[in-house]
Amino acid sequence: RGGGVRRVGACVEEAGRHWGSPGPAWYRHTEQRRLAMLRQFGVERFAPLVYPHKPGMARWLNEWVRQFAEEVPDAVPTATLYPEPDVSGYVEEAVRAGARCVKVHVQVGAFDPRDPVLDPAWGMLADAGVPVVVHCGHGPLRGEYTGVDVFAEVLAKHPRLTAVLAHAGMPEFDRALALLERYPRVYLDTTMVGTPFSERLMKLPADWAARLADVPHRVALGTDFPNIPYPYATQLRAIAQWADADERLGEPFLRAVLYETPKALLNGARGR
Repeated sequence: RGGGVRRVGACVEEAGRHWGSPGPAWYRHTEQRRLAMLRQFGVERFAPLVYPHKPGMARWLNEWVRQFAEEVPDAVPTATLYPEPDVSGYVEEAVRAGARCVKVHVQVGAFDPRDPVLDPAWGMLADAGVPVVVHCGHGPLRGEYTGVDVFAEVLAKHPRLTAVLAHAGMPEFDRALALLERYPRVYLDTTMVGTPFSERLMKLPADWAARLADVPHRVALGTDFPNIPYPYATQLRAIAQWADADERLGEPFLRAVLYETPKALLNGARGR
């Protein structure tokens, strides 16, 4: 497990060079230290997200993260997927085992989310009410199958899918918000959004806070902790600034983003 953490940290630093970040991953600590820090931050539950970059990885990643959640009481069980022949089988296994969130990374996986082999899995997750956190936007680097409009075609076929757009669809914020208008079970997560790190290259629309006031309960906290190049509080500060920028937001918005909406999503899987 430690070797994997070190490799992920190295990837974050390499990505930082692509983005023009001057610094390394901030939380270069042991797993136990990172868990202790989350608890010190006041985090009650968290979703450890995993995702494959090639075939044959997703099943063992699901097994690993299931075991991790069994060992760490404040971690909720999660899963991932990849377009491959056995995807329906291991997604069904994960759902039956209690997975409460699925991560899909179109950019890292370099796959088409519209691949027909994924249709049964999308349908299964929609029926089970398991939220899918999907990195589908062009940020930080454009891929062959990235783009909010590409994933919109998945939603058109599976409109009951609970989808959380990672990084709020960065940098396609307008298109991401448009999906919220079209599909009542689509949400945004806040990961890196509005932080000084991201604002240099992928600036939010000037009316961002005003537009969030129309969908205050469709935004959930995301941080990418521990693989971030700034302190955890930086993300919370950005969200607080949105809350202060529009009188319709304020403390109720903060409570929704930081607690109520994530809790509802993670507790939303049917029968769990």
